Amino acid sequence: MDDGNLGLKVDRSAKTLRELALEKLRDAILDFRFQPGERLVERTLCERLGVSRTVVREVLRHLEAEGLVETIQNQGPAVTRPDPASAAQVYEIRALLEAQAAGACAERATAADIARFSAAIDTIEAAFAAGDSRGVIKATTDCYEVLFGIAGKSVAWSVVQSLNARINHLRAMTISTPGRDKAAIAEMRRIAAAIARHDVDGARQASIAHVEAVAALARQFLSA
Repeated sequence: MDDGNLGLKVDRSAKTLRELALEKLRDAILDFRFQPGERLVERTLCERLGVSRTVVREVLRHLEAEGLVETIQNQGPAVTRPDPASAAQVYEIRALLEAQAAGACAERATAADIARFSAAIDTIEAAFAAGDSRGVIKATTDCYEVLFGIAGKSVAWSVVQSLNARINHLRAMTISTPGRDKAAIAEMRRIAAAIARHDVDGARQASIAHVEAVAALARQFLSA
């Protein structure tokens, strides 16, 4: 019998209770089962998630760091209510980083890279067609990971990932806008077409136009 690891080897496929609870609560917020501004009562969350108060507190702290939860004085934790000013900053960062990544893709993408990015857009389109909002959010995140990967922008992708919860909270609001399914895919296809032509400036401009379009929708949503 091999005792070399003394039975301490970690099962990397297993998720901890905290990770599972975090995923459940994050998904519930992104699905608007908890509305922006709604209080998150620890005792209620313990019952609904079936976990201890310690786990709930850890999850809430993590979601606060992600920007999905905020602590309101004399009230406690609540779902963050995105405001137009902070949303605008998120979109400014997105426009800057995504445009640079799209331009870099246009410079260096191979035929296989272009096909991979196009296939990632196909997955978003399929999720839209199925009415799967959570699937749209996941597929969109995966698509951008492909884009930044092809571009070789690993540090920029790390910055995007740090904002991903905020981005997806806004994305969950905007993807339900009537006609957004077709518009979003058309915008992404224009980025892909510019990359396929190796049109650096065109890819950057198409990326900026895509972010500006969704930013305008977010402004309307948040000021309603």
